[in-house]
Amino acid sequence: MAHPEHLDVLIVGAGLSGVGAAHAIATDCPWATFAVLEARDTIGGTWDLFRYPGIRSDSDMYTLGYSFRPWVGEKSIADGASILRYIRDTAAADGTDARIRFRHRVVAAAWSTDDARWHVTAERTDSGEQVQLTCGFLFSCTGYYRYDHGHQPDFAGTDRFQGRIVHPQAWPEDLDVAGTRVVVIGSGATAITLVPALAERGARVTMLQRSPTYVLSLPGSDPLAHLLGRLLPGQVSGAAIRWMKALTTQAFYQASRRWPGAVKRMLRRQLQRQLPPGYDIDTHFTPRYDPWDQRVCVVPDGDLFAALADGSATVVTDRVDTFTETGIRLASGAELEADIVVTATGLELLFLGGIELSVDGQAVDVPSTLTYKGMMLEGVPNLAVAIGYTNASWTLKCDLICDLVCRILDHLHTTGMAQVMPVNRDPAVEARPLLALSSGYVQRAVDRMPKQGSSYPWQVYQSYLRDYRAMKLSSVDDPALVYSRPEVAVGADRPTAAAGA
Repeated sequence: MAHPEHLDVLIVGAGLSGVGAAHAIATDCPWATFAVLEARDTIGGTWDLFRYPGIRSDSDMYTLGYSFRPWVGEKSIADGASILRYIRDTAAADGTDARIRFRHRVVAAAWSTDDARWHVTAERTDSGEQVQLTCGFLFSCTGYYRYDHGHQPDFAGTDRFQGRIVHPQAWPEDLDVAGTRVVVIGSGATAITLVPALAERGARVTMLQRSPTYVLSLPGSDPLAHLLGRLLPGQVSGAAIRWMKALTTQAFYQASRRWPGAVKRMLRRQLQRQLPPGYDIDTHFTPRYDPWDQRVCVVPDGDLFAALADGSATVVTDRVDTFTETGIRLASGAELEADIVVTATGLELLFLGGIELSVDGQAVDVPSTLTYKGMMLEGVPNLAVAIGYTNASWTLKCDLICDLVCRILDHLHTTGMAQVMPVNRDPAVEARPLLALSSGYVQRAVDRMPKQGSSYPWQVYQSYLRDYRAMKLSSVDDPALVYSRPEVAVGADRPTAAAGA
């Protein structure tokens, strides 16, 4: 019986993280054979899947972009189409796109210590056929959002509503909102993006929120970044701007945690400048929690406030009692008439894209594992996961993870070792939630996610500066990483990758 194809590294996902990981492997581990498996039929991940009006980054592109290919676009807070084009152009520029195998959804990965490799099962999403591969190292770049559907609360009366109900994650291409009454349920980044975009398209929009979110207006373009780009040569300016944006974002986060009262007052003053005189900020824009207990939403160029000021959009803070034939009745008894209701009610998390993991025949209980530096699972060999920051650009952390993964792979290669596994020997380490946010989408998934520990290297810092020291400047010869060379694997017949893989 023929052996399945073997690869040194298998990357799962061809979105922002997967394209970055492929570049890192190709550049820093030129000896490695690798491929990227992507469940969908195109590159881009989130930025191709989500197509609702106004979709944009919630982070500046100087840090959301790749360190090896600095963002040179006009806008700092970029629209989804520009981000998607940037990812695809990056993949094409370095040949990553040729490494991607589309319509391959990884459903299971079983580690065998005897031959020191993962046995991977992928399902062809176009034919249902199962494909078997093996790899020495598995790198999951699927993010942690569930892509087939978002969170959908069970609202009473939806079957009676005569209009159209839409979730942003499945936005219909044929939906024309001009002249319609649209109610957007939600107060997070998606809702705050949708409201001005729908108003611009001629809809009369109401944002119905159960509770407010902190909102920060930033310029869509960054004049200081443009100045540095003109004064400094290419790669130098890219690195300088990236560090400037990373450190200022981190400074705002730290200020929010240390002096929440001062940050609240600063945000309120900004709201008072941009909203009409007498606007009820206490009701509609004053959350019950402190800044960065949940993400602070960014509004580029104050577009949400402009829509509220000109009357094309309104905010209502109340709870849904029931849908009616013509709209929504609220807990207060008031009614909102609607032709279209958009349920921007959040996302669902799905760790590892739902891959079933096992090690030597035993299923991995992911929620009971600790994460090493937020990127590897305790007791699981030769596996890394790209998980970005919740308080800064996703790519900042993923770049550090890619660098450390490549250094670990090179260490395995040069020392002749076949396996690396994080091991916690300190019984005093306490398990804590991996994502330290009180947001609904995080809290709904706490019991399905791995944990972080109470001390280094199991603790997740959410700090680029601290992670840079702990990851970029650290040695891979770490006491928490156990390297080994199973004897059976030494003499095992290792089939090579197919040509061009």
